[in-house]
Amino acid sequence: MSFKVTLRPSGHEFMVDAGERLLDAALRQSCTIPYGCRNGSCGSCAARLVEGRISYPQGLPPGLTPQEAQSGRVLLCQAHALSPLVLELRESRPLPPGIEIRTLPARVVGLHRLAEDVMRLYLKVPANESFQYLAGQYIDILLKDGRRRGFSIANRPGVDEFIELHVRHVPGGEFTTHVFDEMKERAILRIQGPLGTFFVREDSQRPIIMMGGGTGFAPLKAMLERLFQTSANRPVHLYWGARHRDGLYLNELVEGWAEHQPAFRYTPVLSDPTPADAWQGRRGLVHQAVAADYPDLSGFDLYMSGPPPMIQAARETFFAQGLPEEQLFFDSFDFANDKERR
Repeated sequence: MSFKVTLRPSGHEFMVDAGERLLDAALRQSCTIPYGCRNGSCGSCAARLVEGRISYPQGLPPGLTPQEAQSGRVLLCQAHALSPLVLELRESRPLPPGIEIRTLPARVVGLHRLAEDVMRLYLKVPANESFQYLAGQYIDILLKDGRRRGFSIANRPGVDEFIELHVRHVPGGEFTTHVFDEMKERAILRIQGPLGTFFVREDSQRPIIMMGGGTGFAPLKAMLERLFQTSANRPVHLYWGARHRDGLYLNELVEGWAEHQPAFRYTPVLSDPTPADAWQGRRGLVHQAVAADYPDLSGFDLYMSGPPPMIQAARETFFAQGLPEEQLFFDSFDFANDKERR
C-alpha cells in the first residue's frame, strides 16, 4: 500500500510506501525537502500536518515535544504515513545537476590529530568514481552492522582529491574510539553521500554571519573556502565557540584568513577558558556574542552548525532579533539514536 503526499504551497506531490519514512520517500523521488541529521533530533525537516494521519514507529522523536506534535508539527525523517497527507513546509531549492546521493568505498589516506579529541581524517574515493557535493554537506560512514556515522565534509569541492573530515572523539563512542585508537591509513570504509541541505546560497548578496560550536566549524570551513574562491567580496563574519582554547583546533588557519581576506572577520569565543589558556578574547556563549554584536539581524544570511542546545538557543535569540526564518540555515550535530555525529 502507498499514499500520496501533497506539499503546500508548492503543490508538489510524491508517493510514500507503507513502512517508509516520509523523508526517505521524498528524497527517493527527488523532492527538495530540507533535512539534516535524519534521526529526529535537529528539526530541519519539520512540516505542518494539514490533512491526514501519521505515526512514529520508534516513538516520538527527540526533536519534537508532545505539545508540538499535538499542534501538527511533523518531523519527516521519522514519520510514517497512515493515510494520504497534505503537508505545509518551506522546500529547499533543487540541488545542481550532478549532486546525487551515492554509496562508494573510500580509502583512509591520512590521520592527523588536530587536538586531543579532534582527528582530521582524509578519505579518497576510487579514481574512476566522481563524488560531487556542495560545501556544507555531509557524508554517512556505513558500518558493517547497518549503523551510520555522519560527518560534515570540511573542504570545499574541487580543492583536492580528498574528502576531509573532522572527527571528535565521543566518550564511549564505538566508531570514534576506533578512529583514535585503532584506525590505520589504507583502511577501507563505505560512505554514502552527499547528504543534507546545509550549503551556501550563492545567489544571495546579503552579508553572512557564520557561527560554529566545536567541530561545527567543519562545514563552515568548507563554505568559507568556497566563498573565498567565488565571492571574495561578500562580507562574512565567523564566530567560533568552544569551551577551552584547544577547542579552536584550527585557530591559526582562520586568523590567517582574517589577515588576508579583506571581507572576512573572525571572532573566537570561549565559554570556560582555563588559566592556562591565558585568554584575552571574548567569553561566554557564542550565540550571545553574535546577538550582542548584531542586535538587528534582518539584513543577514546566518549559517550555524554545532550541538543541538546551541542551535535551539540561537534560533530563539536570532528570530527575536529580526532574523527571517528563510535567511537561517543550520546543521545540528547530535548523538541521538546511536548516531555519533562529527
